[in-house]
Amino acid sequence: MTDLLWPGDQRAGSCCSDAAVLDAMLLVELTWLDVLAEFGVLPVEALAGLEFTADLDAVAEAAEQSGNPVSGLVDALRAHCAATHPVAAHWLHRGLTSQDVLDTALMLCVREAGNRVQRSLRTQAKRLAELTRTHRGTVAVARTLGRPALPTTFGLTAASWLDGVLDAADDLDVALRQLPLQVGGAAGTLAGLAELLGGPRDVVEATERLARALGLVARPPWHTQRRPITRIGDALTACTDTWGRIADDVLLRSRPEFGELSEASVAGRGGSSTLPGKENPVLAVLIRRAALSAPGLAAQLHLAAANAVDERSDGAWHTEWAPLRALARRAVVAAEQTAELLDGLVVHAEWMHANAEAASEALLAERSAMRALLGLAEEPAGVSDYLGATDALIDAALARAAQYIGEEHP
Repeated sequence: MTDLLWPGDQRAGSCCSDAAVLDAMLLVELTWLDVLAEFGVLPVEALAGLEFTADLDAVAEAAEQSGNPVSGLVDALRAHCAATHPVAAHWLHRGLTSQDVLDTALMLCVREAGNRVQRSLRTQAKRLAELTRTHRGTVAVARTLGRPALPTTFGLTAASWLDGVLDAADDLDVALRQLPLQVGGAAGTLAGLAELLGGPRDVVEATERLARALGLVARPPWHTQRRPITRIGDALTACTDTWGRIADDVLLRSRPEFGELSEASVAGRGGSSTLPGKENPVLAVLIRRAALSAPGLAAQLHLAAANAVDERSDGAWHTEWAPLRALARRAVVAAEQTAELLDGLVVHAEWMHANAEAASEALLAERSAMRALLGLAEEPAGVSDYLGATDALIDAALARAAQYIGEEHP
């Protein structure tokens, strides 16, 4: 799967693709049959040799008949295994509803995306810790509202990026650890399952077994309580927020009039279709694109959650699928692009220092004002003489990163 209008989409591979969602739905249905067999609803031997496959195009086409892809899938699976596994065909999907299967399948797909993002965040944190250590003394201009404000160091800028990455990793970790199973039956009462198992006593155990088998969290039905969806959406958006800030800084500071940063020069990347020799900061542009689009996707998830109604929603649920998939895939892509951007980032320390010296009067104005407040005489000072608690702030970020990465902080 790739998207012509989302350059870099191929980095996500099959993650959250139609094929991946179909495979996840098949896994949910097959695993549920195993659970039913464990409870004696059908004999275990009735599942021997049972494998599920389905034609993706046929399932997608049939989805229009019921408004979701599960009903058509179940019909196709029953027809497929009726001759070889008639007992399994009879008990397939019993006790579940379509939303149970699709919600659970999407949680499995989003988990894969989130795990890939976490790996990229770890790579980013390692590189940012390296940049922070290397440039802790590289004096640069701190800008506020687009104007020179105080002296700083690029090490502190990298440490601030690092803190953002660590915050995003913390949020994503919480969301991934809470990804839930969905089993509620037709209206969230689990009545069909209770009837199937002979009473409500075994219902909780059955759902917990399914959750364990799929590596998800067992919880009460959440058909119209959609925080599980918005939580993972928010966490992925927090990641793109962080990467967007990094990309914005790189885009600004790589402008020729600043000359402080530049992307790695890669053959074939960044060229213009009409301007010879032009090198565009393509990775930063694409990362910024992801950061600008993610909040809208997350907002759609919240809009759907706010419009959930009754025990099963009439349309709001359906609007979640596409933005959740897009958000997950785009986060995977942007995560890898950010890791690559940081890995090849070129820091022009000499230009940073030159820019700071050129703006030294503005950068040291606060120092003069503070000394006057204290009744101290003005004395000559350079831009490296007014760095405040920069070193302490850098040390705090590096210590936090070491704990996350699992390294010893020097």
